[in-house]
Amino acid sequence: MATYTPNFPGSKTIVEESWLEGRAKGQAEGKAEDILRILEVRGVEIPDSVRERVIECTDLDVLGAWFDRSLSAAHAEELFVEG
Repeated sequence: MATYTPNFPGSKTIVEESWLEGRAKGQAEGKAEDILRILEVRGVEIPDSVRERVIECTDLDVLGAWFDRSLSAAHAEELFVEG
């Protein structure tokens, strides 16, 4: 039985790789903005060092953990505490 594999223009090329990198970067930026927004809405003060670290992070798993912590953190620095 034959397997159908779509072959769209740009598939498995530098174009697709660039698109996927851009998409991942956009997801990371969006998640970072969400983390900072949650802290702001909750009235948690965000030092510049924390803001910079969150904005510069590109690891979606790390950002996911920080997002979860942003929901209950009393201080912005608590985002980075493993536990």
